[in-house]
Amino acid sequence: MTEELKSYLFKLMATVEGLFAIAITDRDGVVIIKANQMAPDSALRPPFLSVFGVKTEQASKMGMGPNKRIINFYDKYQTVQINNHPLLLHFIADKNANTGLILELENELDDVLKDVSKVVGMM
Repeated sequence: MTEELKSYLFKLMATVEGLFAIAITDRDGVVIIKANQMAPDSALRPPFLSVFGVKTEQASKMGMGPNKRIINFYDKYQTVQINNHPLLLHFIADKNANTGLILELENELDDVLKDVSKVVGMM
């Protein structure tokens, strides 16, 4: 199943020009599965990935309801991170990649995330 899922992630990545990596992690930033073509290693390490869990919790305390997504732009890259409790979904892309297309991939991954959540819940 792992190889099939990784293959599926690579297929999704090919649909968005400039999308370098997709990672699914737990709340602590522990990578469950990732597909990486050109993302910097530092963007896929648990210390970087775990920050989103903290940021989304803090953003949810601002009185506007629960936070679902955070998008960051850097000099060369953008990150799109999505809270899909209990999992976090991370996209690392070129700064000029179409952010809207990346956000649409969440819908494509909905069934996959449900299945992975069940497996993670059993651990």
